[in-house]
Amino acid sequence: MRHEHIAIAGNPRHEARRAYAGEAEHRIRAFMPMVKKLAWHAHGSGRPGIEIEDLIQVGLIALTECVRRHDGQGEHAFAAYAKTRVRGAMFDLIRREAPTTRTAARKRREIEEESRRLASQLGRIPSEGELADAMGMDAREFASVRAQSEPLRFDAIDSCYSDSNAAFADASADGLQAMEQAEQGERLANAIADLPERLQMITQLYFVEELNLGEIAAVLGVSIPRVHQLKAQALERLKAAMAD
Repeated sequence: MRHEHIAIAGNPRHEARRAYAGEAEHRIRAFMPMVKKLAWHAHGSGRPGIEIEDLIQVGLIALTECVRRHDGQGEHAFAAYAKTRVRGAMFDLIRREAPTTRTAARKRREIEEESRRLASQLGRIPSEGELADAMGMDAREFASVRAQSEPLRFDAIDSCYSDSNAAFADASADGLQAMEQAEQGERLANAIADLPERLQMITQLYFVEELNLGEIAAVLGVSIPRVHQLKAQALERLKAAMAD
Protein backbone atom coordinates (compact mmCIF):
# COMPACT_ATOMS: atom_id res chain seq x y z
CA MET A 1 0.00 0.00 0.00
CA ARG A 2 2.86 2.32 0.86
CA HIS A 3 4.61 1.77 -2.47
CA GLU A 4 1.33 2.25 -4.30
CA HIS A 5 0.76 5.56 -2.50
CA ILE A 6 4.24 6.77 -3.40
CA ALA A 7 3.71 5.82 -7.02
CA ILE A 8 0.51 7.81 -7.21
CA ALA A 9 2.05 10.83 -5.50
CA GLY A 10 4.90 10.80 -7.95
CA ASN A 11 2.70 10.42 -11.03
CA PRO A 12 3.59 13.28 -13.43
CA ARG A 13 -0.06 13.64 -14.43
CA HIS A 14 -1.15 14.16 -10.82
CA GLU A 15 1.72 16.58 -10.23
CA ALA A 16 0.72 18.55 -13.32
CA ARG A 17 -2.87 18.75 -12.14
CA ARG A 18 -1.82 20.05 -8.73
CA ALA A 19 0.53 22.57 -10.29
CA TYR A 20 -2.21 23.78 -12.65
CA ALA A 21 -4.70 24.05 -9.76
CA GLY A 22 -2.22 26.12 -7.80
CA GLU A 23 -1.51 28.39 -10.77
CA ALA A 24 -5.24 28.83 -11.46
CA GLU A 25 -5.96 29.73 -7.83
CA HIS A 26 -3.08 32.23 -7.85
CA ARG A 27 -4.40 33.84 -11.02
CA ILE A 28 -7.93 34.12 -9.66
CA ARG A 29 -6.65 35.75 -6.46
CA ALA A 30 -4.46 38.13 -8.46
CA PHE A 31 -7.39 39.33 -10.58
CA MET A 32 -10.00 39.57 -7.79
CA PRO A 33 -9.34 43.34 -7.30
CA MET A 34 -10.14 43.83 -11.00
CA VAL A 35 -13.41 41.93 -10.57
CA LYS A 36 -14.41 44.09 -7.60
CA LYS A 37 -13.49 47.31 -9.41
CA LEU A 38 -15.54 46.33 -12.47
CA ALA A 39 -18.43 45.31 -10.21
CA TRP A 40 -18.55 48.73 -8.54
CA HIS A 41 -18.30 50.38 -11.95
CA ALA A 42 -21.15 48.28 -13.33
CA HIS A 43 -23.16 48.82 -10.14
CA GLY A 44 -23.09 52.56 -10.81
CA SER A 45 -24.37 51.98 -14.34
CA GLY A 46 -27.21 49.55 -13.65
CA ARG A 47 -30.77 49.93 -12.47
CA PRO A 48 -31.45 50.13 -8.73
CA GLY A 49 -31.91 46.70 -7.14
CA ILE A 50 -28.81 45.05 -8.58
CA GLU A 51 -26.68 43.98 -5.61
CA ILE A 52 -22.92 44.52 -5.73
CA GLU A 53 -22.42 41.00 -4.32
CA ASP A 54 -24.32 39.52 -7.27
CA LEU A 55 -22.12 41.40 -9.73
CA ILE A 56 -18.97 40.23 -7.96
CA GLN A 57 -20.27 36.65 -8.00
CA VAL A 58 -20.97 36.57 -11.75
CA GLY A 59 -17.65 38.31 -12.33
CA LEU A 60 -15.82 35.66 -10.31
CA ILE A 61 -17.55 32.90 -12.27
CA ALA A 62 -16.53 34.55 -15.54
CA LEU A 63 -12.95 34.98 -14.28
CA THR A 64 -12.76 31.33 -13.25
CA GLU A 65 -13.99 30.31 -16.69
CA CYS A 66 -11.33 32.53 -18.30
CA VAL A 67 -8.63 30.89 -16.20
CA ARG A 68 -9.93 27.42 -17.07
CA ARG A 69 -9.90 28.20 -20.78
CA HIS A 70 -6.61 30.08 -20.91
CA ASP A 71 -4.12 28.80 -23.48
CA GLY A 72 -0.85 29.88 -21.90
CA GLN A 73 -1.11 33.49 -23.03
CA GLY A 74 0.87 36.13 -21.14
CA GLU A 75 -0.51 38.07 -18.20
CA HIS A 76 -1.07 41.24 -20.21
CA ALA A 77 -3.09 39.44 -22.89
CA PHE A 78 -4.98 37.44 -20.26
CA ALA A 79 -5.84 40.61 -18.32
CA ALA A 80 -7.41 42.21 -21.41
CA TYR A 81 -9.31 39.02 -22.22
CA ALA A 82 -10.54 38.54 -18.65
CA LYS A 83 -11.60 42.17 -18.31
CA THR A 84 -13.80 41.93 -21.40
CA ARG A 85 -15.38 38.63 -20.31
CA VAL A 86 -15.97 39.71 -16.69
CA ARG A 87 -17.49 43.04 -17.69
CA GLY A 88 -19.69 41.33 -20.27
CA ALA A 89 -20.99 38.88 -17.66
CA MET A 90 -21.90 41.73 -15.33
CA PHE A 91 -23.79 43.65 -18.00
CA ASP A 92 -25.57 40.44 -18.99
CA LEU A 93 -26.83 40.20 -15.40
CA ILE A 94 -27.96 43.83 -15.45
CA ARG A 95 -29.87 43.26 -18.69
CA ARG A 96 -31.55 40.12 -17.35
CA GLU A 97 -32.59 41.82 -14.12
CA ALA A 98 -33.85 44.96 -15.83
CA PRO A 99 -35.78 43.93 -18.96
CA THR A 100 -37.44 46.62 -21.03
CA THR A 101 -41.15 45.84 -21.25
CA ARG A 102 -43.44 47.01 -24.04
CA THR A 103 -44.99 49.55 -21.68
CA ALA A 104 -41.56 50.86 -20.74
CA ALA A 105 -40.56 51.05 -24.40
CA ARG A 106 -43.75 52.99 -25.19
CA LYS A 107 -43.09 55.42 -22.33
CA ARG A 108 -39.54 55.93 -23.55
CA ARG A 109 -40.79 56.71 -27.07
CA GLU A 110 -43.30 59.21 -25.66
CA ILE A 111 -40.55 60.95 -23.69
CA GLU A 112 -38.25 61.02 -26.73
CA GLU A 113 -41.00 62.38 -28.98
CA GLU A 114 -41.93 65.09 -26.46
CA SER A 115 -38.25 65.94 -26.04
CA ARG A 116 -37.85 66.39 -29.81
CA ARG A 117 -41.01 68.51 -30.01
CA LEU A 118 -39.88 70.78 -27.19
CA ALA A 119 -36.35 71.01 -28.60
CA SER A 120 -37.79 72.17 -31.92
CA GLN A 121 -40.04 74.67 -30.16
CA LEU A 122 -37.40 76.02 -27.75
CA GLY A 123 -34.40 75.79 -30.05
CA ARG A 124 -32.45 73.84 -27.40
CA ILE A 125 -32.54 70.62 -25.41
CA PRO A 126 -35.39 70.88 -22.85
CA SER A 127 -34.70 70.39 -19.17
CA GLU A 128 -36.26 67.50 -17.26
CA GLY A 129 -38.55 69.98 -15.51
CA GLU A 130 -39.82 71.30 -18.84
CA LEU A 131 -40.35 67.76 -20.10
CA ALA A 132 -42.26 66.84 -16.95
CA ASP A 133 -44.52 69.90 -17.28
CA ALA A 134 -45.17 69.17 -20.95
CA MET A 135 -46.21 65.60 -20.10
CA GLY A 136 -48.41 66.70 -17.20
CA MET A 137 -46.28 65.14 -14.47
CA ASP A 138 -44.57 66.44 -11.37
CA ALA A 139 -40.81 66.01 -11.05
CA ARG A 140 -40.99 62.88 -8.89
CA GLU A 141 -43.49 61.11 -11.14
CA PHE A 142 -41.50 61.99 -14.25
CA ALA A 143 -38.24 60.74 -12.70
CA SER A 144 -39.94 57.46 -11.75
CA VAL A 145 -41.42 56.94 -15.23
CA ARG A 146 -38.11 57.74 -16.88
CA ALA A 147 -36.14 55.38 -14.62
CA GLN A 148 -38.57 52.53 -15.25
CA SER A 149 -38.58 53.09 -19.01
CA GLU A 150 -34.81 52.95 -19.40
CA PRO A 151 -33.08 49.56 -19.70
CA LEU A 152 -29.93 50.97 -18.10
CA ARG A 153 -29.10 54.05 -16.05
CA PHE A 154 -25.85 55.93 -16.61
CA ASP A 155 -24.22 58.59 -14.50
CA ALA A 156 -23.79 61.96 -16.17
CA ILE A 157 -20.82 61.60 -18.48
CA ASP A 158 -19.49 65.09 -17.78
CA SER A 159 -18.88 64.02 -14.18
CA CYS A 160 -16.50 61.36 -15.52
CA TYR A 161 -14.73 63.71 -17.94
CA SER A 162 -11.16 64.79 -17.28
CA ASP A 163 -8.57 66.37 -19.55
CA SER A 164 -6.15 63.64 -18.45
CA ASN A 165 -8.61 60.75 -18.84
CA ALA A 166 -7.21 58.53 -21.60
CA ALA A 167 -10.59 56.80 -21.94
CA PHE A 168 -11.76 59.79 -23.96
CA ALA A 169 -8.95 59.39 -26.47
CA ASP A 170 -9.77 58.42 -30.05
CA ALA A 171 -7.39 56.83 -32.53
CA SER A 172 -8.45 59.10 -35.39
CA ALA A 173 -6.85 62.51 -35.85
CA ASP A 174 -10.23 64.26 -35.88
CA GLY A 175 -11.77 62.51 -32.86
CA LEU A 176 -12.00 63.33 -29.19
CA GLN A 177 -8.22 63.17 -28.77
CA ALA A 178 -7.76 66.10 -31.15
CA MET A 179 -10.35 68.05 -29.18
CA GLU A 180 -8.47 67.39 -25.96
CA GLN A 181 -5.21 68.44 -27.56
CA ALA A 182 -6.90 71.71 -28.50
CA GLU A 183 -7.39 72.28 -24.74
CA GLN A 184 -11.15 72.57 -25.09
CA GLY A 185 -12.05 70.01 -22.46
CA GLU A 186 -14.64 72.10 -20.66
CA ARG A 187 -16.49 72.92 -23.87
CA LEU A 188 -16.37 69.26 -24.85
CA ALA A 189 -17.87 68.18 -21.52
CA ASN A 190 -20.70 70.69 -21.97
CA ALA A 191 -21.25 69.52 -25.55
CA ILE A 192 -21.51 65.90 -24.39
CA ALA A 193 -23.99 66.90 -21.69
CA ASP A 194 -26.16 68.55 -24.37
CA LEU A 195 -26.35 65.40 -26.51
CA PRO A 196 -29.66 63.50 -26.63
CA GLU A 197 -29.69 60.85 -23.93
CA ARG A 198 -29.23 57.92 -26.30
CA LEU A 199 -26.14 59.50 -27.86
CA GLN A 200 -24.81 60.21 -24.37
CA MET A 201 -25.21 56.49 -23.65
CA ILE A 202 -23.27 55.55 -26.78
CA THR A 203 -20.50 58.00 -25.90
CA GLN A 204 -20.42 56.73 -22.30
CA LEU A 205 -20.23 53.08 -23.30
CA TYR A 206 -17.64 53.56 -26.04
CA PHE A 207 -15.26 56.12 -24.56
CA VAL A 208 -15.71 55.66 -20.79
CA GLU A 209 -16.77 52.02 -20.38
CA GLU A 210 -14.50 51.06 -23.32
CA LEU A 211 -17.00 48.59 -24.76
CA ASN A 212 -16.60 47.66 -28.42
CA LEU A 213 -19.43 48.07 -30.94
CA GLY A 214 -20.59 44.48 -30.53
CA GLU A 215 -20.77 44.78 -26.74
CA ILE A 216 -22.66 48.08 -26.99
CA ALA A 217 -25.11 46.51 -29.43
CA ALA A 218 -25.74 43.70 -26.94
CA VAL A 219 -26.22 46.11 -24.03
CA LEU A 220 -28.66 48.37 -25.90
CA GLY A 221 -30.40 45.61 -27.84
CA VAL A 222 -29.69 47.08 -31.29
CA SER A 223 -27.61 46.02 -34.28
CA ILE A 224 -23.90 46.75 -34.65
CA PRO A 225 -24.50 48.94 -37.75
CA ARG A 226 -27.01 50.97 -35.69
CA VAL A 227 -24.42 51.47 -32.93
CA HIS A 228 -21.88 52.58 -35.54
CA GLN A 229 -24.44 55.04 -36.93
CA LEU A 230 -25.26 56.46 -33.49
CA LYS A 231 -21.57 56.80 -32.61
CA ALA A 232 -20.99 58.70 -35.86
CA GLN A 233 -23.95 60.98 -35.06
CA ALA A 234 -22.57 61.69 -31.59
CA LEU A 235 -19.13 62.59 -32.95
CA GLU A 236 -20.60 64.79 -35.68
CA ARG A 237 -22.68 66.70 -33.12
CA LEU A 238 -19.67 67.12 -30.87
CA LYS A 239 -17.53 68.40 -33.72
CA ALA A 240 -20.27 70.85 -34.74
CA ALA A 241 -20.64 72.06 -31.15
CA MET A 242 -16.90 72.55 -30.79
CA ALA A 243 -16.75 74.45 -34.08
CA ASP A 244 -19.33 77.04 -32.97
